[in-house]
Amino acid sequence: MNILDEINLGKILLSDGALGTMLQSKGLQPGECPELWNITHRDVLKEIGESYLRAGSDIITTNSFGGSRIKLSQYGLADRTYEINHAAAEIYREAAGPEGHVAGSIGPTGKMLLMGDITAGEMTEAFSEQAAALEKGGADIIIVETMTDADEAALAVKAARSVTNCTVIVTMTFSKDPDGGYHTMMGISPEEMTFMMKEAGAHIIGSNCGNGIREMIGIARAVRSADKNIPLIIQANAGMPDLVDGKAVFHETPAIMSSYIPELISAGVNIIGGCCGTTPAHIIEIARSAGR
Repeated sequence: MNILDEINLGKILLSDGALGTMLQSKGLQPGECPELWNITHRDVLKEIGESYLRAGSDIITTNSFGGSRIKLSQYGLADRTYEINHAAAEIYREAAGPEGHVAGSIGPTGKMLLMGDITAGEMTEAFSEQAAALEKGGADIIIVETMTDADEAALAVKAARSVTNCTVIVTMTFSKDPDGGYHTMMGISPEEMTFMMKEAGAHIIGSNCGNGIREMIGIARAVRSADKNIPLIIQANAGMPDLVDGKAVFHETPAIMSSYIPELISAGVNIIGGCCGTTPAHIIEIARSAGR
């Protein structure tokens, strides 16, 4: 069943948690290309996907966040863009089976339209290539995530809509203002994001990263103040990290994160998952708190 149909039936869906956190625990080294692991460590990726499915995730998200031609060129891997993204989706399709939901991850390019680092056409071409490869590999969802520039996010959404038949999700990352509001680093509010991403053609909108779960409640409410009906996804960090012995340490336990799930649901969230620092253990407790 399409996830939009499931949401229309009133189901609270669960996405997965952090992938980078899990890869680091499996030996990914600083400076190494995470996406190349789709080729070199297929079994590791499949096991991670399966661990989230066992925890209760309805949606698992591919190892392709930095999989655009633009990002892969930093590792000399631009000519392997299709191969890497196709493999990312193929691995998780094998894990999820024919009926499961696989979200093909598309992250920011790292280039700034405003600064003239890249043209809109170049961005669109890169996003289109990546989205098409993810769908061919088995993704039924494209998730454009961790965006701060609404123009870049809109280009990615439009590209995914134009070259795939996937459900398209977009999430942006917000910080809390001194006055209690929320904005991306480019100055976009959740309310503005809602309008702009709907106009771009997103099926589902929301926020990920940048905040622990408590602050996500305010972001969800801000989105709902702008639109009562569009499906809403929230994927919080396990708190904000501290640097301990050169490593990021996240302090929100599964019990802490799960305690806020009823408030997120009351705020109108339809899909709940985790971002940096979260693990299958977090998803297990989130699922319990959501009544799953």
